[in-house]
Amino acid sequence: MIPVKPILVAGIGNIFLGDDAFGVHAARRLIGSDLPDEVHVADFGIRGIDLAYALADGYELVILLDATKRGGAPGTLYLIEPDPEAMEPAGLPDAHSMDPELVLRFARRLGWEPGHLYLVGCEPEELERQGLSKVVEASLDGAIEMVQRLIRDYLE
Repeated sequence: MIPVKPILVAGIGNIFLGDDAFGVHAARRLIGSDLPDEVHVADFGIRGIDLAYALADGYELVILLDATKRGGAPGTLYLIEPDPEAMEPAGLPDAHSMDPELVLRFARRLGWEPGHLYLVGCEPEELERQGLSKVVEASLDGAIEMVQRLIRDYLE
């Protein structure tokens, strides 16, 4: 059995839908950064089922990275603390898309006991193009700093 790591940072998004790929790009930057051994960073893209099974492995801290429409200016970063305890277990997510709430609900059905859960989101500007918009790309450094701060605070 693979040793369970207490922290998972999961990049979410579709690389073919412009700023929807924010989480994927943020995760890829984090993969190349200096993080503690307890941290596992992965680009899940649109593989919701893979993310649900990873959550079921028992991570103590989960940080999701995703484009998040909340009505702010494009590039605005959000730190959201979803309440997975309020999410009823659900059936199988679509294997070809990513609905984070449905994935979290399915992970609960698989036995995931939610610990600390955060969503680092970024307000998208464009979804009908390839590649990130300049404003969302410029927000990546701030997102990385936010993730590193969450990890540091958790480990202290």
